Amino acid sequence: MSKVAQYLQEHVTGEVMSSVDARRYFSTDGSIFSVIPSLVVYPRSENDVRKIARFTWQLAERGRVVPMTARGAGTDQGGAALGEGLMLVFPAHLNRVVEYNAKTGVVNVEPGINYGKLQQTLKTHGRFLPPFPSSIEYSTIGGAVANNASGEKSVKYGDTRQYVRGLRVVLANGEVIETGRISKRELNKKLGLSTFEGEIYRSLDALLEENKQLVESIKFKVSKNSAGYDIWDIKRKDGSFDLTPLFVGSQGTLGVITEIMLDTEIFHPETHLILAEFDTVKQAEEAAVELRAMKEQPSAIEMVDGQLLTLVEELNPNLLKDMIKKPFPAVAMLVEFDDGNERSQKKNARRAVKILEKHARSHQMETTMAKQEMLWKIRHSSAAIIAHSEGNSKALPIIEDGIVPLDKFDEYLTEVYAMFKRYGLRVAVWGHAGDANIHLQPFLDLSQIGDRQKAFRLVDEYYDLVLSLGGSTSGEHNDGRLRGPYLSKMFGPELYEVFQKVKQIFDPYGALNPGVKINVTLNDIKPLVRSSYSLEHLYDHMPRS
Repeated sequence: MSKVAQYLQEHVTGEVMSSVDARRYFSTDGSIFSVIPSLVVYPRSENDVRKIARFTWQLAERGRVVPMTARGAGTDQGGAALGEGLMLVFPAHLNRVVEYNAKTGVVNVEPGINYGKLQQTLKTHGRFLPPFPSSIEYSTIGGAVANNASGEKSVKYGDTRQYVRGLRVVLANGEVIETGRISKRELNKKLGLSTFEGEIYRSLDALLEENKQLVESIKFKVSKNSAGYDIWDIKRKDGSFDLTPLFVGSQGTLGVITEIMLDTEIFHPETHLILAEFDTVKQAEEAAVELRAMKEQPSAIEMVDGQLLTLVEELNPNLLKDMIKKPFPAVAMLVEFDDGNERSQKKNARRAVKILEKHARSHQMETTMAKQEMLWKIRHSSAAIIAHSEGNSKALPIIEDGIVPLDKFDEYLTEVYAMFKRYGLRVAVWGHAGDANIHLQPFLDLSQIGDRQKAFRLVDEYYDLVLSLGGSTSGEHNDGRLRGPYLSKMFGPELYEVFQKVKQIFDPYGALNPGVKINVTLNDIKPLVRSSYSLEHLYDHMPRS
């Protein structure tokens, strides 16, 4: 065991591991990359995290930078849960519900708690956390907060950032802070602190004031966005200030989150679910635009395309048997309403049916849970694609999270289909039609140099397409290593420089998850690509997207 490992084990109550097999296990996540950490640490408490951060800060002050990466369940598809230094693994110990307020529905949790288990607990109290990702059963709340995750319910309820009320965060030097919206008067007190926290508030406040016009001039017309740092909602016109939106979606590059305060919503288990089939993508786009314009929006507007249905039928003919018939539609859309008032729910579902009658070739509505579960199998059939292999070729998560303005949905998919045709690849599309946020994963063999080169040409062309349509490179999966190189092109060099300065303010020595999100290039990540791709550590749960 190295001197660093010996020192840490002496000072923390959690476990420190340097074995080859442990380090190899944590060298991959849900992405195509591989980075072997030097040590694996299982913190037992916030105090452990504080001691580790303080230790790395002291080393950095002497000129030795030891990277520190916080990790949940390792489902990240952009490579943000990888690091070559200290790997802090949270699910082992920091996985509790700290407090639940039955009156307000606010819950405080530790970052390593399993998202699905928390959701089950909340539902026993008649509440739920709406922006859950498709990986809910095998991901952590900390990971969802780090990525600003969202999912099928986000068309109505929004993303994770909207539900995080406050955080406890260990800063790069080991100081612990609490975040939440503070008044102008409280901000002035923070600005006067002689601590690292005070330095952060002063530097960040000055940075935002200096770049106020630049920040306000850049807006995206997408319904959700996880790319970059959210510097838009830190300081409001009334002078109030909140670091919370900045930490949410920062992927551990600004601090290590040790506790999360979350708002929740009332859970209504009985819903109306409609399956609609469309002959063209344009018809689906028109329907989605009208559905989004409803006074009471659907709680979900999900889709799969006809090419996915064809591929699923080839791979597993009985998976969707009797659920959707040939000829397959260009788009199959699932529209759900979960209003608490049953009368209102029925009324809104009928209004949606009138919209669908104008655009869809057919539709059916189900109100019983058993039949709804059958319809949801259509959307969740994308799992068959993710788990499938064609020889050594696997579905790779390299261009799977673009989002564009909803009125560009048809143009977006038309160009995607044309792009895959040029590359001689089969394409299957699924995702969040109500947000024009789609997922698609090309089948490529990473052991072949030609396919590795093709993968990055495809990545370049795809993200250029998304940006040309006024979209974001990431609707819900964040940047990581994969999409970090495109942030400058997306936000422009001036705002990207602001992002770099934000990173510098919080992490002056560059020890917090380096190589993720900011200051990362394509040349940095190409050598990290695995020679083969696998999700074997997730097969217990049947990975979904």
